Amino acid sequence: MRNFLLPGLYKLAFALAVGLLLFWSLGPIYWAVVTSLTPPKDMLTSSLSLWPQQPTLEHYAKLFGASSLSQGNQVQSVWPQFRAAFFNSLVTSVAATLVTVCIAAFGGYAFVRLKFPGRDVLFGLLVASMAVPAYTVMIPLYRLMISLGLIDTYLGVTLIYVSAFLPLALWLMRSVYQSLPVSLEEAAWLDGAGRTYTLVRIVLPLATPGLIASAILTFLSAWGQFMVPLVFSPTLATKPLTVLIPEFVTRNYVDYGLMNAAGVVAMLPPVLLVIFLNRFLVRGLIAGATK
Repeated sequence: MRNFLLPGLYKLAFALAVGLLLFWSLGPIYWAVVTSLTPPKDMLTSSLSLWPQQPTLEHYAKLFGASSLSQGNQVQSVWPQFRAAFFNSLVTSVAATLVTVCIAAFGGYAFVRLKFPGRDVLFGLLVASMAVPAYTVMIPLYRLMISLGLIDTYLGVTLIYVSAFLPLALWLMRSVYQSLPVSLEEAAWLDGAGRTYTLVRIVLPLATPGLIASAILTFLSAWGQFMVPLVFSPTLATKPLTVLIPEFVTRNYVDYGLMNAAGVVAMLPPVLLVIFLNRFLVRGLIAGATK
């Protein structure tokens, strides 16, 4: 009887754990969607509702171009600011991802296959830099950006992102290259292929899952940054969504519906990126071996 009950208890515990994890992960997203569809007058009620009785797109209308009267206050559309911030987030996140992945692809290979003085020490220092809290270098970094004239510029924000996310990408790609057999490269060298050709045509296709993982991690980290752009992007010239959305809080009231509508829209690019890149994971596993 005991042996019969144990598998059922394990399955029940596993189901409860999965349900709790899904609730913890998807609960805030669901509540943001619900709040973005709730009329402003219903947000003042004390009763808790899991779905609005009269869903509205009023908050999305204000976000994308309409102005309306909310809680006795004339609320103008925030579309011009939202559009600029969305573009800023996209530019800096994509630029940081491309630069980080390119450097990690070649740098990680160099740390594994090439021998040069201080290789292990240099890599250890790069990895150790991930343990340095960002706020400890914020002031000297700010002075450096001012001296270089890179405050409130795409280049300055992108360079900060690359310096912050590159160590993790290098560590990941180094681990990927270490797991790849050297025999494939040696076979290509015997056929007369150079090291660069071997890396680009044989090694990188095999390392595609690692490259995709690095790209996803870098993009998500850059897209969700708040402290760095808060300091280095003071105007709409480079201000991203993470800094703009909290500014929807005015002196008279807090437009929770508008903030959550903007948050829901801001979640779409990372979700679409992950869905798109996951299609290439399996393809990358077999592409290099067929070259």
